Amino acid sequence: MSAFTTFARNLLNALDTYHTLEDWLSWVDELSTKDYVIIDNFLKGDLYSTVRSFFLSRLSHFAQAGIGALDNHTVHQEIRGDHTYWLERSRDIELSDFWHLLEETMQVFNRYCFLSLSGFEFHFANYPPGGHYARHLDQFQNRNNRMISMIIYLNEGWQKGDGGELEIYHKDESTILVEPLGARCVLFKSADVPHRVVEAHKARFSLTGWLLYRPASLGSLF
Repeated sequence: MSAFTTFARNLLNALDTYHTLEDWLSWVDELSTKDYVIIDNFLKGDLYSTVRSFFLSRLSHFAQAGIGALDNHTVHQEIRGDHTYWLERSRDIELSDFWHLLEETMQVFNRYCFLSLSGFEFHFANYPPGGHYARHLDQFQNRNNRMISMIIYLNEGWQKGDGGELEIYHKDESTILVEPLGARCVLFKSADVPHRVVEAHKARFSLTGWLLYRPASLGSLF
């Protein structure tokens, strides 16, 4: 064990964490090595149920998603076909335990990787049948403060053929398909990992967001 790992472990031992220190260090190591990490059962029973129930309760408030930030934000259904509901911590108090988990996540990355994360922005996403998202990076030309992307799937009973998989592109252009299984989380480097959402054949639900190294107010919560 390196001196750095020992140092990080000693720092995190003092934290009352949702996930174990061993899990966090393993995930961070894999993310550092591969640029992404896939984590099953990231949300445990009660928290998963709370988040999914809140998602379903807000479906009537979802809006057609667009691309771009600030004045460049436009709707292009041929590129992106999902509907979203942007979350606000001060308003969506039903998700208090999830907000605490995000604080834990940022604390781990800041202490282990020295990322200086300072905020986050999250939305619910619903891809109806036929919905997809073409290949892209999670950065904007006029705003580049997204550092870590996070997707947490909220699909129950997903089966092969339902579509909606996340396709991640490696540097050699080979790909991996990530099945959108309930409570599964995908973390990846926002500026470095091209990806797309394969066409959904049944409704595909997720909680998606970004850990930021500058305040979200520098962009728009569209």
